[in-house]
Amino acid sequence: MELESILHFLHDKTILVTGAAGFLAKIFVEKVLRVQPNVKKLYLLVRASDSKSASQRLNNEIIGKDLFRLLKEKHGDDFSSFVSQKLSVVAGDISIEDLDFKDSILIQEICDQTDVIVNLAATTNFDERYDVALGLNTLGAKHVLNFAKKCTKLKVLVHVSTAYVCGEKGGLIAEDPYQMGVSLNGVCGLDIDAENKLVQQTLNQLQEEGATEKEIKDAMKNLGIQRANEYGWPNTYVFTKAMGEMVVGALKGNLSVVIIRPTIVTSTYKEPFPGWVEGVRSINSLIVAQGKGKLTCFLADIKAVFDLIPADMVVNAMLVAMMAHANQSDDIIYHVGSSMGNPIRYFNLREYSAKYFTSKPLRNKDGTIVKIGKVTLLDSMDSFRRYMFIRHMLLLKGLELANTAFCQYFRGVYLDLNRKIQIVMRLVDLYKPYLFFNGIFDNMNTEKLRIAARQSGVEMDMFYFDPKMIDWEDYFVNIHIPGIVKYVLK
Repeated sequence: MELESILHFLHDKTILVTGAAGFLAKIFVEKVLRVQPNVKKLYLLVRASDSKSASQRLNNEIIGKDLFRLLKEKHGDDFSSFVSQKLSVVAGDISIEDLDFKDSILIQEICDQTDVIVNLAATTNFDERYDVALGLNTLGAKHVLNFAKKCTKLKVLVHVSTAYVCGEKGGLIAEDPYQMGVSLNGVCGLDIDAENKLVQQTLNQLQEEGATEKEIKDAMKNLGIQRANEYGWPNTYVFTKAMGEMVVGALKGNLSVVIIRPTIVTSTYKEPFPGWVEGVRSINSLIVAQGKGKLTCFLADIKAVFDLIPADMVVNAMLVAMMAHANQSDDIIYHVGSSMGNPIRYFNLREYSAKYFTSKPLRNKDGTIVKIGKVTLLDSMDSFRRYMFIRHMLLLKGLELANTAFCQYFRGVYLDLNRKIQIVMRLVDLYKPYLFFNGIFDNMNTEKLRIAARQSGVEMDMFYFDPKMIDWEDYFVNIHIPGIVKYVLK
């Protein structure tokens, strides 16, 4: 595989980025603008009702972020002018055919000029409403692909999925595609059009019955989990992302398509600066809970490998793959993760978090230091159920008896505790497949890409994505957790 300079490839190119307000998308946009200011144009598709709303999202949720600090420092007073020349925000919605562009003139302009499409639009909630998840993660992939076929200059479509489309499969997980209509357990019969019809029929029935918005939302969430489990996937998110991959693979034709499957994406390793992160998601919720002294128990196989990859490495892998497969019609999937080359285990995470918050504890609102308490380790669902029974269910039963004896005097306390327990149990059910996940993601394709790039003289110091370069203790103690404290807990 002979590869060219990525900077040369990006020069004078026009790129359409969907889901542009998302975490990875922002890092992608910043990287391109910073390393190749001579890129021609980046069209940023965001969900918005009109151009004014889209512009507000661009300013507030994208370039207004601290992530763009280095670019602002580099361009100084010319930053606004530079951004207006290079970025064009577009109001639209990938869950609707033709991406629901609000500006018809702009549609033709994008079709005529776009060289690359990067599809990053998705909902990542594990128990998202089925209608929403199917619309964005599955039908959205189809709509983006169909739009890509209308782009006369298009060289490559980069579709960002997730490594966890593998479901609960263990062992070595290959960079293989999923066949249209085949469930995860190998049984045929998965029909995406039928799933969409089921969603519409269920919505119509609920509306005819006069269901409230909350009832419709809950029914859609439950339907997503039910359909995912029926076909072998643990949750709505990975089920709909897997179907999105099926659509892309089945309908791509001669279009050059690259599928990127990142694992658990964490804060930036180096660029534009170490530790930039957004939101409390996945492992960050555990770290925050431990730092605030609220993590009383930890449910997982603490000896198990879990797969993390910094966000800037994912973006770099996307850029190298984009250049490598431009104008190629072969099918290719890349796992971007660390479990094969540089594994980290759950007990490492616990140790690194404790080390950081012991030396640099958080403070309560009154200024007192938060003390990190002892965390009870639970290594099975049976031990978790025993823990919940002793710590919470006995109290709940006591409140139930007290309510009977005292005319529902403790009803409010009972309902509040019961609600919290139900939330915890639902979250455990959602995350259980990953707390006890025993798969290792094969990254043979990704390694071949990295080796080919290095041998071809590609700027790998600038577009690094080798997880073996990460010292996990240094990364967590000096980069990731400080980043959470600075950007999430500020």
